[in-house]
Parts: sequence; C-alpha cells; structure tokens
Amino acid sequence: MQNVPTGLFTGGKWRPAASGAVFDVEDPSAARSLCTVADAGADDALDALRAAADAQQAWAAHPPRERGEILRRAYELIHARIDDLALLMTLEMGKPLAEARGEVAYAAEFFRWFAEEAVRIDGGYAVSADGKDRLVVMRRPVGPALLVTPWNFPLAMGTRKIGPAVAAGCTMVIKPAEQTPLSMLMLAQIMSEAGLPDGVLNVITTSRPGEVVEPLLRDGRIRKLSFTGSTQVGKLLIEQSAQQVLKVSLELGGNAPFIVCEDADLDLAVEGAMQAKMRNMGEACTAANRLYVHESVAGEFARRLAERMGSLVVGRGTEPGVDVGPLIDEAGRTKVRELVGEAVAGGAKALVGGEPVPGDGYFYAPTVLVDVPADARMMHEEIFGPVAPIIEFSDEDEAVAAANATEYGLVSYLFTENLRRAFRLSERLDTGMVGLNKGVVSNPAAPFGGVKQSGLGREGGRVGIDEFLETRYLAMPLS
Repeated sequence: MQNVPTGLFTGGKWRPAASGAVFDVEDPSAARSLCTVADAGADDALDALRAAADAQQAWAAHPPRERGEILRRAYELIHARIDDLALLMTLEMGKPLAEARGEVAYAAEFFRWFAEEAVRIDGGYAVSADGKDRLVVMRRPVGPALLVTPWNFPLAMGTRKIGPAVAAGCTMVIKPAEQTPLSMLMLAQIMSEAGLPDGVLNVITTSRPGEVVEPLLRDGRIRKLSFTGSTQVGKLLIEQSAQQVLKVSLELGGNAPFIVCEDADLDLAVEGAMQAKMRNMGEACTAANRLYVHESVAGEFARRLAERMGSLVVGRGTEPGVDVGPLIDEAGRTKVRELVGEAVAGGAKALVGGEPVPGDGYFYAPTVLVDVPADARMMHEEIFGPVAPIIEFSDEDEAVAAANATEYGLVSYLFTENLRRAFRLSERLDTGMVGLNKGVVSNPAAPFGGVKQSGLGREGGRVGIDEFLETRYLAMPLS
C-alpha cells in the first residue's frame, strides 16, 4: 500500500482528520484490514466546503480550453497507471484484476469525453416576438457541488461526476464510500498532478456519512448534489437538499428485467446474460435481476446459463484465472444467502450454486434458479450478488407487465431477432435505458439514468454536463 494517500484532501493539501480518527479499509477477499484512512467529521467536511467555495469564482472564470486540457492530462495519467489503479481497486473492492482494468479504462473515458465537452458549452441569441428586445441566453456553472459515490465502481462513478463538474467550472467536495476510498484518493492525487488548481477537488473520507453529508447540504454554499447509491438513502438526501433548494441528480437502485423472446439468438442471449448478471459479481444497479424467458426456450436457456455460471472460477481477484471475486462484505453476502434461501423454500430450484463458498472472504457461488415464485423477495429487491432467477412467460404482454411491475426503472434488457418486436417492446418498457441484444449499456457518450425510483437526471453523454450548469437569460432592449 505504499504511495497510496490515506488522508483528507482539502485545498490542495493532504492532512489527517481534525480529531486524528481513522477507520479500516477491508480486503473483502480475506476479511482483513488493508490499511487505515482519515475518518472525517463535520468540521473536516465544512473545511473542505470552505476550500471549494473559496476556489469557485476563479475556477468558473478559468478558460474552458484549459479545463478540458486538465481532464485530458488526467485521462493520460490514469492510463499510464492503469495496472496500479486496477490492483488497488481489486484489493479494496474484490473484483478480478481484468475487470478492474476494464473499469479503470472506462473511468478514464469520462475524462476524455468531458475534456471535449468543456469547450462546447453554448448559449443562445434571439429577437423578441415584438422585435424590441434581444434575448441572450448564457450557461454558467451551478457552483460548488457535493459528489457522493458508491463502493461498487469506486473509480468510474467518481470520474462520471468529476468530469462534467470540472468541464462546467464547478468546484467539488467528494465523499467516496467508506468501503472503497483508496481509488478516489489516488484519483485526487492524479488530478493534482494534472494541474487542477487547489480547492477545486476536495476529498473527505469518513465512516460516518450521515454526520458529514447533512451539514454540507444544509450549509447554503453547496449548490449541487450528485449521488449514486441506494434509493433509500437517495430519498433522505432529497429531503435534506430541499431546505436549500439544491440542484439534485441521483442514480439510485435498479431491478432490471432481462427478457428473452422465443426468436432470440440463444448464444447471444446467454452471453448477454453473463455480462448483465455477472459484471462486478452482480453488484451493480444495472445487473439483470429478473430473467424472463419465453417458455419455448426457457429450458435450453437455463441449461446453457447454468453451464456457463458453473464453469466460472471463484477466488481472490489478484490470482490468475479468477472470474468471480468476493462480495463487498458479510452483510452483502448474508442478504444474498437469505434471498436465495427464501426463494428455494418457496419452491425454486438451484441448477447450480445456491450456497456461500466456504473459507475466508465474502464469496458466494454463481447461482441459477428456476421455478422462482412470483412473490419471492428477490423478485422485488436488488439481489446485488451472482444469482440469476429465471421465470418463464408465454406472451410479450405478460413479459412487459412483469418487467414493469416494480418501483424501479433504471435499465431493461431485451433479446429478439424481430425488428418490429424490438421497437414495440422497447417503447413499452418503463426504464431509462434498454439494452437491445446487448448485456452492457454503460457508455460515456450515452445518457445514463433511470425513471421512477431509480433516480433523477442523467450522467454522461452530451446532456451530462447540463447537471452542472444553470441558465441565465439577459433581456436587452435596442432603444
């Protein structure tokens, strides 16, 4: 763990928490501590906000081209250190090294994308309807932003927020998840090396997020909240943000349906299911949570998927040949065990897996379930683990109704070779994103986000920077 910063980063300087407190960062593959990092309190958070607020005016006036070049340099530095960043991520989060390298590369792409968007912030000019006034529209940074990131994608969820904030001219306080702070601390060091001015990015690590986040939201100097995490916490943050009427964007929970029609290419569908289910050990808001398969192909699909899932190698992510790492902690594994146990007690059958893997660490065997009851708890909650429940359907109306029967609406997956059916069902699925014959939808050039209780706003794509901008209108008479 040499050369990995473990302090708070405020105003361009590394320092301990004011109280001197620290907390452990755990290796989930061994259930033991990797290191300790500074444990911020409310005073530390407000100090970070002060640094961001002090830097805001100068940063907003910083030339857009230079803001973009800072992001481009950071993009290049991330690629230069991809192996170190991937190893750090694997140690603190558990995903296999190959997958961690993929996340690092994906994370860097947000910086490259928003480096190019920094110089494309535009406005408008128009003549009023009566011809007397000129209407000028300008886009301005919204101001200091609070960014809260999750543990499952500790680097990419940070760059997806930091990139547009930097491009727009917003300063930031970012709070990474307590389980995975190290990737964000390394990113802060890289941003500093890339030339980001002091105070623009401030990082606070804490084991007491509620005590730290609420004072920031109620302070009045924060003008924007961007949060990725659970719907339960997101609702609380909306309430806390209301007092200061903050601009809010939230990427929350999911309960993604994965629909396989009778005309689907089964090889493609199984491969898509492996991607949509097993990315990040199933610990993703985009993970396929409910697999609806037409009754005419359900048996063959289940057999092929169970064969693929059963062949995966479970182990420590740093070891060669490992496909599936541990879950993040014992609480996460316990939830998966309980969901599977309840489904099996209700009549579901495990074709493969169905049990935790014995030994050190928080491992759970890749699992395929069939005959899952419609009222099983896993059909209504995020599993967040390597478990694929398969449910048969007889016609597309039944599949769509089941897919939409949830308060969530982040992403859905649809596999069919019929073009008309593809468009027809895609328009009926009540989600912010649809993967058509594709198990991965995330792309820095695309607007990521959901509807219903899966969130507000979008990240990435051309609209991603809008979350960090506000519109000013100037009315100017000619006479």
